[in-house]
Amino acid sequence: MIRLLSPVLLPLLIFVPAACLFAGEWQVGKGKLMTRWAADVTPENVHPEYPRPQLVRSEWLNLNGLWQYAILPTSKTGMPDSFEGEILVPFPAESALSGVMREVGPENRLWYRRTFSIPEDWAGRKIQLNFGAVDWQATVWVNDRKVGEHRGGYDPFSFDITSALQGTGPQQITVAVWDPTDAGTQARGKQIRKPQSIWYTPVTGIWQTVWLEPVPETAIEQVKIVPDAKHGKAQMTVSASTAGSPEAKVTLVSRSLGDKNEPIDVIVGNGKVDTPITLEIPDARLWTPEAPWLYHYEVQLEGGDKATGYFGLRDVALGKDASGNQRLLLNGKPLFHYGPLDQGWWPDGLYTAPTDEALLYDLLVTKEMGFNMVRKHVKVEPATWYAHCDRLGLLVWQDMPNGDLHIRPEEADIERSAQSRNQYEAEWSAIIDALHNAPSIVMWVPFNEGWGQFDTKRIVEWTRELDPTRLVDNASGWSDRDCGDVLDIHAYPGPAMPPLEKDRAVVLGEYGGLGLPVEGHTWTDKNNWGYRGYKTEEELNTAYHALLEKLRPLIDSGLAAGVYTQTTDVETEVNGLMTYDRAVNKFDVPRAAAAHARLYDPPSRLVTVMPTSTKGNQQQWRYTKSRPGEDWFAVDFDDSDWKTGAGGFGSASSPAAIVGTEWTEPDIWLRRSLLIRGDPPKEGYWRIHHDEDAEVYVNGKLVQTFAGYTQSATLVPLSAEAIEALKGGRNEVAVHCRQTDGGQYIDLGILETAGQ
Repeated sequence: MIRLLSPVLLPLLIFVPAACLFAGEWQVGKGKLMTRWAADVTPENVHPEYPRPQLVRSEWLNLNGLWQYAILPTSKTGMPDSFEGEILVPFPAESALSGVMREVGPENRLWYRRTFSIPEDWAGRKIQLNFGAVDWQATVWVNDRKVGEHRGGYDPFSFDITSALQGTGPQQITVAVWDPTDAGTQARGKQIRKPQSIWYTPVTGIWQTVWLEPVPETAIEQVKIVPDAKHGKAQMTVSASTAGSPEAKVTLVSRSLGDKNEPIDVIVGNGKVDTPITLEIPDARLWTPEAPWLYHYEVQLEGGDKATGYFGLRDVALGKDASGNQRLLLNGKPLFHYGPLDQGWWPDGLYTAPTDEALLYDLLVTKEMGFNMVRKHVKVEPATWYAHCDRLGLLVWQDMPNGDLHIRPEEADIERSAQSRNQYEAEWSAIIDALHNAPSIVMWVPFNEGWGQFDTKRIVEWTRELDPTRLVDNASGWSDRDCGDVLDIHAYPGPAMPPLEKDRAVVLGEYGGLGLPVEGHTWTDKNNWGYRGYKTEEELNTAYHALLEKLRPLIDSGLAAGVYTQTTDVETEVNGLMTYDRAVNKFDVPRAAAAHARLYDPPSRLVTVMPTSTKGNQQQWRYTKSRPGEDWFAVDFDDSDWKTGAGGFGSASSPAAIVGTEWTEPDIWLRRSLLIRGDPPKEGYWRIHHDEDAEVYVNGKLVQTFAGYTQSATLVPLSAEAIEALKGGRNEVAVHCRQTDGGQYIDLGILETAGQ
């Protein structure tokens, strides 16, 4: 077993600590599995870090800690007459670290209450109450006066509570939360009331930091930053809580790389709020995974409000490589994106990491293993997580958490109700707005595998309007609607790639899922699973590196990104790089890092010798579905009574199939002639999509067999027998494919390796 040491904590921002209230009987729940960081969690020390790294104020009051709670039926009107006990905020009620560890359910409402006092030196200023995230519907009172309501489990929100405060003594906050989980249509991610398989424990209530800030009458609400890496510029627009147009001043003061901070010649920009201020940066250092430079600024508003933040200079786009394949560009250069599917679940805190050190740990392991990206899967993290990605240089693909109904790959988009549609759009736009300044985020993913997928083309264009600086993946896996910047497939275990397209990059949004349960580190003792199961770390590592060997030629032929499932085990899933408690890394880290580094090498040039069928360019084969003579594969076999049809051959319901001729019978036999001008390939690949077993003959010789099935086209090295059989001039290629159950499909071609 390979164990990684815990990292050193990042320096904490200065803050005003909250008083510990109601300390007494409370204790951590006895969870099924706990992380090592759980021992560091106490009511006096619970997520003390400043929660909004890109707009930092020096004065704040952290309200994390013990609150009173009650779980009451939704039918009960009015506030609770009494409270049941104490809950540790910001951990959801179902988690062990909350101390409650009870399911709330859609038939109940979760109530919170605590008191606080306003520091004396905050007098004369407005008081803002901030929530990082609450799942799902939150109603907030201060001193029994309602100050606001919010719907949405993944975006931050704030209320001005100044008018509800009473004098200088203790003040009282009450919060009521209702969460329908999978009984509603709202965004919920992987939460379900009856957890099983890939669906996990419900999460209810406050799950990110709660804090107070004093602000002047005219306060900074946001600084929206649009980088221009090509020209070394940043456009910064300050918005404020005012009806007027006060002056804003933005000052760049330093830049940093990791923990190294260096001063720069001060750059100052002035302008009105809501008007872009452009800063020109001499000798601009760009943000990349290898060197994630960040620029630090101070912003001051006429009227006294001020804050600090940071940004990275980087551009994201699509563009063609030397072979004409669409690639993902970072700062104008093609970059293969490779990283894990990161779900962000914790055995002791569920949605909430035990500590910021724990939150950072997953990312440090990801970086150490040589990945350059993460796909944040149907969840949104606290702002501090994205700040860690920004500092470490990890690209992020950000999913919208799913909700409402699901569709199968062959089905049309769902028809959402007006209420469901409006809620989706309100939450997605709020998430994009809140995360806009994170340089690490390079791709928005509005839908995953048909989960809640609706109005796809409209949502993609609307997402692009909300943020034209990033790429958009219309749907990761399954139900592609021919829009967005990438064609994304899932293949387990894979790897695989879809056919190349002229205007979109092709990516592998999920693959792998190789499973290994580690005794003593699982959520349950039995019924654990992975997409493929192994018994030892050696078997697991061997299988994973076999997948990487197949992935590299896909990159050479145009694959622009790959996402391996997944960062950690989650509940009954044991297909993580690490165990759910993060105690064991199942992979040989140096070996994995070295193998991953080779994925980023410039792609080799692959030349098509025998094309496969693509949309609008389907290849002709001679075929029969009736058993032919025994010498059907011979060069001089008479196939004049066979039919002629376009590839591929199969059923339209087969994943990633491009069906030119329907085939639903148990067997099919194919033949075609291949003219090779010049010398035959000395090195290359079959590009084959087979479901199920296939055998291939070249010039009358059996040269390769393929067992089982693939979910899309894969590249398999030409065998020595195939290379020997191929010749300059006319060749005869023959294929037999058989089917027993499920989908069925066959198509193949030949690619020759011709250097970089």
